[in-house]
Amino acid sequence: MNRPVLPGATIGVLGSGQLGRMLALEAKRMGYRVHTLSPGVDTPTGQVADLEVSAEYDDLEAIRAFARGVDVVTFEFENVLIDAADAAAEIVPVRPSGSALHITQQRAREKAFLADRGYPVAPFAKAQSLDELAVGLGAVGLPAIVKTSVFGYDGKGQHRINSIEEGERVWGLIGHQEAIIERLVEFTMEISVVAARGLDGEFAHYGVIENVHHNHILDLSVCPARLPAGIGHEAVHLTHRVLEDLGYVGVLCVEFFVTGDGRLLINEIAPRPHNSGHFTIDACVTSQFEQQVRAVCGLSLGDPAQIRPAAMVNLLGDLWINGEPDWAAAMAVPDVKLHLYGKGDPLVGRKMGHLTALGESVEEAAAKALAARDVLC
Repeated sequence: MNRPVLPGATIGVLGSGQLGRMLALEAKRMGYRVHTLSPGVDTPTGQVADLEVSAEYDDLEAIRAFARGVDVVTFEFENVLIDAADAAAEIVPVRPSGSALHITQQRAREKAFLADRGYPVAPFAKAQSLDELAVGLGAVGLPAIVKTSVFGYDGKGQHRINSIEEGERVWGLIGHQEAIIERLVEFTMEISVVAARGLDGEFAHYGVIENVHHNHILDLSVCPARLPAGIGHEAVHLTHRVLEDLGYVGVLCVEFFVTGDGRLLINEIAPRPHNSGHFTIDACVTSQFEQQVRAVCGLSLGDPAQIRPAAMVNLLGDLWINGEPDWAAAMAVPDVKLHLYGKGDPLVGRKMGHLTALGESVEEAAAKALAARDVLC
């Protein structure tokens, strides 16, 4: 089961969004075939894969049939049923493992995993009822953020509470489902570390990435981050610990808050390549997506060295409100790279693509990326 999966073999991807698309493009460049499974058709991954299978993640017979046609299975996003991972693992290696997915796909389990091992996290409590929500708010303190335990990303399923009286309203907004309550963190910066662990425990990372969000959606990432070296070393060290404690194989991202007094708090773990690591395609010797291929196929990890400072800006569906964006104008900005995801409906807030810019400094790279986006409409 630990023999390398070599070029010419087939990688199976559960999920079919833009992360799978970029993974598939790198895998095919390296000589692999790619199959993808999700409930959709003509998906971002399916458009570039060798085979697109449309099936629900709870159709375990379809999962097993899919696994019989590939040599290794990985994930494009974390909201795949653990039963699907287990069904695939009956037939082929699944990397990262279903146990790692089980922990990181659900916020309450993830927070408990981190807290039990002494990682720095904000005070939190779990709630499975309105009464538990009230108790948790009292224990955690106000103001607080209430987050659904599952299916939350880009700010979805998150609500701020400033008083105990708001609890009932928020409990209704999240659909009376299990949630975690976190004390609101006053931070000065949001950062992330995208890193990989190989089948043999080899570790590689892309340094510390500085992130700016707008309406809870990542808007701008720059790397290297502008923060003291000591904080950066600690963030990388904590990320390495997370990979080891999970027994993880593949690429993941750990997101952090940096507090005003220079402390790090882990916000979330994303068990997959990450939006903030997209700059690696254009700015690093080995992209996060090639690294994912290498890791899940049991190969040596690639050199993550960054060639030049870089910035990445997301392109949301909002840019299409007045018609097709002016791609030619954006591409006229020097050192800018365009990545579009093949999505048909440019909905407001939907990630449709991104721009990466390189520069002699992160300030220059960010200015180019933002200028290119500004001229799109």
